[in-house]
Amino acid sequence: MPKGGRKGGHKGRARQYTSPEEIDAQLQAEKQKAREEEEQKEGGDGAAGDPKKEKKSLDSDDSEDEEDDYQQKHKGVEGLIDIENPNRVAQTTKKFTQLDLDGPKELSRREREEIEKQKVKERYMKMHLAGKTEQAKADLARLAIIWKQQKEAARKKEEERKAKDDATLSGKRMQSLSLNQ
Repeated sequence: MPKGGRKGGHKGRARQYTSPEEIDAQLQAEKQKAREEEEQKEGGDGAAGDPKKEKKSLDSDDSEDEEDDYQQKHKGVEGLIDIENPNRVAQTTKKFTQLDLDGPKELSRREREEIEKQKVKERYMKMHLAGKTEQAKADLARLAIIWKQQKEAARKKEEERKAKDDATLSGKRMQSLSLNQ
């Protein structure tokens, strides 16, 4: 633990980071100063009255700016040291007209596997509904047994009801016969 009981040290407190916009503004200011100095040098040589030379020098500066814009901006010491990484793939931007939206899209392995699983599942469900799978056959056999049991139970119930009706009818007949006597 550091002395004084504080976390962290003194380093890093006063660090200030410059934003990319500020850096660009500084570079533009430096280029503007360089242009003004060139104009003053040319003006001191007696070329101040010749607007064609000034225009050419401004045009050449503009073309240099355009070339700088086209080149990749270097970070840190990249501009000083030429390093070629063979594994690095340069990102190329495509124009909207170059995009091929109608062409076949490459699917990832997971997407292909997911689509394949869905197709297999659909195929299985079709076979199952048609009664061609083992599970469907087992289900149908179970249902046949249940239907058979239900029919037998309904038949027994019907027989019991008939027997009960017959018993009640015969009981009423006996009662009516006994009353008649």
